[in-house]
This record gives sequence, C-alpha cells and structure tokens, in this order.
Amino acid sequence: MRLDTKHMRYLTGDDWRALTAVENGSKNHEVVPTPLIEKLSGLRGQVHKNISALAKVGLIARLKNAKYDGYRLTYGGLDYLALNTYRKRKDVYSVGNQIGVGKESDIFVVADEQGVQRVLKIHRLGRISFRTVKANRDYLRNRSSGSWMYMSRLAALKEFTFMTALRDNGFPVPVPLAQSRHTIVMSLIDAFPMRQISSVPDPASLYAELIQMIMRLAQYGLIHGDFNEFNILIKEDTTKEIVDEKEVEKLTLTPILIDFPQMVSIDHANAEYYFDRDVNCIKRFFQRRFGFTADEKGPYLAEAKKMVGRDGAVRLDVSVAASGFSKKMAKELEAYMKEVGVDGDGDPNGERGDEEDDNDEEEEEESGEEEEGDEATSTEPAVDSSDIASLARLQIKDQT
Repeated sequence: MRLDTKHMRYLTGDDWRALTAVENGSKNHEVVPTPLIEKLSGLRGQVHKNISALAKVGLIARLKNAKYDGYRLTYGGLDYLALNTYRKRKDVYSVGNQIGVGKESDIFVVADEQGVQRVLKIHRLGRISFRTVKANRDYLRNRSSGSWMYMSRLAALKEFTFMTALRDNGFPVPVPLAQSRHTIVMSLIDAFPMRQISSVPDPASLYAELIQMIMRLAQYGLIHGDFNEFNILIKEDTTKEIVDEKEVEKLTLTPILIDFPQMVSIDHANAEYYFDRDVNCIKRFFQRRFGFTADEKGPYLAEAKKMVGRDGAVRLDVSVAASGFSKKMAKELEAYMKEVGVDGDGDPNGERGDEEDDNDEEEEEESGEEEEGDEATSTEPAVDSSDIASLARLQIKDQT
C-alpha cells in the first residue's frame, strides 16, 4: 500500500490522542467501542469529532455488521503512529519514494533533518492472507493468538534485534537505527538486489562467499531461513591496482544480508529443512543465472553444527532471546507466519506491485462491503511517490 503522509500536518493533538486510544484499545478488542476510545483518550464529550477526522482519512475504520459501535485501527493508522514517534525522536524528517514491496513488507526511502537518506521498512504481516478472507471467514475470529498488528510488531522487533546482534558481531548487514511498532529504520545501502544482476566477473568466488556466510551464521547459532537472491544485496566497490606497471581498475563485490523475520536457531526442530533450503536456493540461483555449479555437495547441517561456538563465537540465538525477543515471542510469530502462509519475501511469484494492491482496494470499495482484516483506503489521492520534489515533509508541531 502507498504511504500517504500528507494528512499528518493537519492532525491536531486531540486527533493523535484519539488515534493512540484506538491503538491501545486494540490490544484487547478487535473493534474498539466508541465509549472506550473516549475513556482512553480523555476526550470526554468531543471524541466523535476526532473519530470522524481519523476515519475520513482512513486511519481508523468502522466495521459493518459489528455487534456494537466501534472502530478498528488500520495499517495506515499504525503507519502514522510509528512515523509520529520517529518524528518526535528526530529519526525521520521526510518520506520519499517506495523502493520495494514484498508479500509482508513495504520499503521506502526516508531522510533525517540533515537530509541523510535512510530506509524505512514497514512490516505488513498477513497482508496477502487478507485477500482470502472471503473464503475463510474464521481467519480472525478463531485465532489462537495475536492480531495482524501484534504480529507485525513482533516481526519488526525480531528483525531489529537480530540485525543489531549481527551488526555488532561483524556481519555485513544494514545499520539498524530505530524501531517503532511494526517498522524499522536502517541505513541505506548503495547496492543492487542480487536478483537484478545478470552477470558477475567471478561467480565461483561470490558463491563461496555466500556459502561461507551461511556457515558463519551457523557458527553463531543461527539459520537465516530465507537466504536467497531476494534478500542479498550486492555492493560494488572499484579500486585501482598496478598490474605490469599499468593502473587497472578492480571490481569488488560485497554481499549484504537483509530480511531477518524468519531467522531461527540452529537447534530449531526444523533446522535441517531451513538450512538445506538456504543452501539450495543459492545453488539453484547460481546455476540458473550464472551457469555455475559447485563441485562440492553440501554443506549440510551436520557440518554446520560442528562450527557452533568456534573461535569464541557467541550463540546469538541465545543472547537475542535474553535481550528482548523471547522464545515465547518467537513461537507466536512462527505459528502466525505458518498460519497465514508466509514463506518469505523471496518468492518471485509472491511479489506484489502497487498496481495489484490498488486493484484489490478498488474492488473492495465498489462492493460496498468492508471485510474484517481488509485495509481501509483514503478517499484522497495518494502522493505521487515518483516525484522526489513532492516529499511529504513531517513538519508538524509537537501537539501530543
């Protein structure tokens, strides 16, 4: 979905209080009753005006045929709450082009007050499954654990926690800068997704480096779980060397690893499945794209387990669980991801563009019915993200 921030400057302090009240009420209510919004916001006698303003721009939505008068928080509303937090922390000043879209996330270029570009990743876990709600009415009603909002938060927390741990231990990953709700802000890497690269000077060397990265993750007790051409960036660096008394340019390719919501411990019950899938994804891609096939078979999980803790490597699967992302959270997130059919953003058949999202939304509006879990859309046209001059600046006074 598009990230349309132009309404942020028009929200009053009371609007933000009402929106936060809906978010807090959503922890225990799928549809938050209007009296509860009034109580949580402290806006007694005037909350209906704020609710109307929020609903008009699609930040909250009323469900038809609900048992009582109430509203739910939309993804757009959660986006605004996260952006408002970043604005107050001075992590994000402006929002620019969308540079990526997957089954479970949207990625945008943002900038801080100094104009330094960063990446904003918005987790939208369960988005694809919403398209099948009409065929599965019990999807939300019979859930055994958290909502899309809670699970998207867990996915963001997990990714930020693992990215921080990996960065601290020398892995080539983006710099994690901030995290709020279902979003992450990280450094912008000047690199290309490996899936977009048609040829490389030395496929064997790049392949060996990627396999070594898989084994090094195992050394720290981890399996990426979605290690493929969609989640590996290739950074190009050109250096000059003297060869036979002549100055020549040498191209160096450095792989950068991204996307960690599916990362698991090497002691996971399905560790062998995930490890083999990571290895085989790289093997298939190099054979298909570069015509390169490794002489050696494997590596296999048994070999990887022998690497665990070697050379003083810290068990990051253990330390991350102790630092904030608990085993209980990991089990909840994994169960939810299986339930909604999440298999990573790396599925080439699963990538969705903006056009497909827009068509889905138009069909929903024309039907006149809003299904549980479907995203409310604003009646206002979205900002043209292709025009960098139309950056939606978050220049709003701190009224909260």
